[in-house]
Amino acid sequence: MGRYLTSEQHRIVSDAVAQAELHTSGEIVTVLADRSDGYSDVALWWSIAAAFTAMTAIALFPQFYMSKLELLGGGWNHQWTTGELFGLLTAVGLLKFFAVLLVQQWQWLKFALIPAPVKHARVHDAAIKHFKVGAERRTHGRTGVLIYLSMREHRAEIVADEAIAGQVQPEVWGQAMADMLEQIRRGCMAEGLAAGVRDVGEVLSQHFPRDEHDENELPDRLIEV
Repeated sequence: MGRYLTSEQHRIVSDAVAQAELHTSGEIVTVLADRSDGYSDVALWWSIAAAFTAMTAIALFPQFYMSKLELLGGGWNHQWTTGELFGLLTAVGLLKFFAVLLVQQWQWLKFALIPAPVKHARVHDAAIKHFKVGAERRTHGRTGVLIYLSMREHRAEIVADEAIAGQVQPEVWGQAMADMLEQIRRGCMAEGLAAGVRDVGEVLSQHFPRDEHDENELPDRLIEV
């Protein structure tokens, strides 16, 4: 995967993190991902569904399909044996399976076929995984927050450490999500992430103001994966 943002755009996000953390003891981590999952299982299920649909259609309306095949064979009447019918069903099923699997190599179509709840769940799971690796319990006061953006799914998540989650309800992050996604829909990814960082920083400053002994415990830089 190529980088989505230039070095200058990375600096915009990193500077926003550094500025936000001037007013809070909280630590903000930003992650930009190309995708949250490979969705190979979803592609396989679509291929299986297409194969069984084609096989079922032939089984329900055998005369229609047999007549079409006879026309291709020159119009001669052919008595199909049970073995030939079974072989035809198997061949059609396999062809349909691999054809649908192949066409899903087109990434736009592949992601268009993924149900929205599946995307949401996979993005959420990926955000939690990145949070556990990069932010959870890595700060002295358990005050880490992850802003996670997954490009292929067009979804974002904000995950907070236990000290923050105990004081800030999840819906409070709604404004940060709205401001971030508004910019991203315009094609301004760095500016969108920076807007989300500023909103998160404002919330953190209210509940976890910075003290004179506060140290920067997590990197400010944007992580692209």
